[in-house]
Amino acid sequence: MMLLAIEQGNTNTLFAVHDGAEWIAQWRTATEASRTADEYAVWLTQLLAMRGLTLGDLDGCIISSVVPQSIFNLRNLSRRYLEVEPLVIGENVDLGMPVRILKPKEAGADRLVNALGAHLKYPGDLIVIDSGTATTFDVIAADGAFEGGVIAPGINLSLQALHEAAAMLPRIAIQKPEKVIGKDTVSNMQSGVFWGYIALIEGLVARIKAEWGKPMTVIGTGGVASLFEGATDSIDAFDPDLTIRGLLEIWRRNTHLKGE
Repeated sequence: MMLLAIEQGNTNTLFAVHDGAEWIAQWRTATEASRTADEYAVWLTQLLAMRGLTLGDLDGCIISSVVPQSIFNLRNLSRRYLEVEPLVIGENVDLGMPVRILKPKEAGADRLVNALGAHLKYPGDLIVIDSGTATTFDVIAADGAFEGGVIAPGINLSLQALHEAAAMLPRIAIQKPEKVIGKDTVSNMQSGVFWGYIALIEGLVARIKAEWGKPMTVIGTGGVASLFEGATDSIDAFDPDLTIRGLLEIWRRNTHLKGE
């Protein structure tokens, strides 16, 4: 079995290949909703060739996307170039996990996949913090159920908003400032965004734990999560592989159910 797993966020899209034993390749590209199946195929063919693989070697595909208008093109990539019907989170898969929120269909595919990926590795009640376009806090019960959570603007969105809404504020890079009290405009902004997000994380984690009333393990993941490593004690572990771990498990559960 050679599985292509596609995890598409609002900013980046991850393509990963699993050979049945381990992940052997991972690539990221900017998310563009208008990118066609043919364009994806050209790009992917070149990257596969660097690993001695072809599109014909891939005999399975699973897709998780939070960009509905892109799913059509990703599905066509699988059908046309891999010649397989893909599993699409939210459409034709059984997650095998309870979703205990008021409107289960509203839960983002990425959040559900992360929840499963976290539950597979970490015991007990969990909080998963995913730092991407949005910063999400997901609560997973000890039995693996998705219990809801919190959605806040992502750190890049905050930087973009500062730059676009205030004429005198420049576009800056995200980095940890040496001191909280900035001495110029750039260090003021870096402190506000970096330490502001640390305070957001610490404050929401504390409030979630108080409301939950039981011990919880906190896992950080996502594109900018590594920025916060070592800056706060509120995150117990950083794990970049939650999503692909969850996708692989969903693939295995669903292909097993179909007797494949």
